[in-house]
Amino acid sequence: MALSPNPAVPRQPAPFNAQAFLASTGAKHMVKFDRGETIFQQGDPSRDVFYIQDGGVKLSVISRAGREAVVAMLGPGDFFGEGTLAGQPLRMGSATAITSSSILLVNKHKMARLLHEEPGMSDRFISHMLSRNIRIEEDLIDQLFNSSEKRLARALLLLARYGGTDMPIRAVPRVSQETLADMIGTTRSRVNFFLNKFKKLGFIEYGKKKPLKINSSLLSVVLHD
Repeated sequence: MALSPNPAVPRQPAPFNAQAFLASTGAKHMVKFDRGETIFQQGDPSRDVFYIQDGGVKLSVISRAGREAVVAMLGPGDFFGEGTLAGQPLRMGSATAITSSSILLVNKHKMARLLHEEPGMSDRFISHMLSRNIRIEEDLIDQLFNSSEKRLARALLLLARYGGTDMPIRAVPRVSQETLADMIGTTRSRVNFFLNKFKKLGFIEYGKKKPLKINSSLLSVVLHD
């Protein structure tokens, strides 16, 4: 006789899918950006929250002297521009697509209502904010205590989403050596030196017309004391 399922064991709910939820509401619209295209600039009015459906985004800040600092590199499933929810009237930095990207735009008032009315969306957004804060703390420690070689290895692993909730991806969007240098606080020549070193050791693969591929063996650079 076949055994019936145990009614005492509750069925696990499916994890909340923020992308599907946002796509199903009338609170958003999709915009596609080409590689290198500006999504918003520092000083622009702050009206929307953004959600990356596909592609990648660079967040940066320009100093009064004209020097650019890369604040974060984001990928699918990440929010940005959330400062508008805290009453930020102007953008504190700029956002640029680092590859062809599909971005969901949600008006700040509609986003606030969604967070209030939809617990799953609220949980997903809070998780994102906590992860972002942890990442900022880790970036600060990385800048203070690690060599530029380790910082570059960590930046490449983060681009490939190692250590995140998503499955790692070997091929990452092409990022210029200048951008990598801005990310880790060193010079382009040092980045070029370490990239060639990583390539010779088999940690990464890249060429002029080939995507940058990150191998898990690159973790040894970060973990080595």
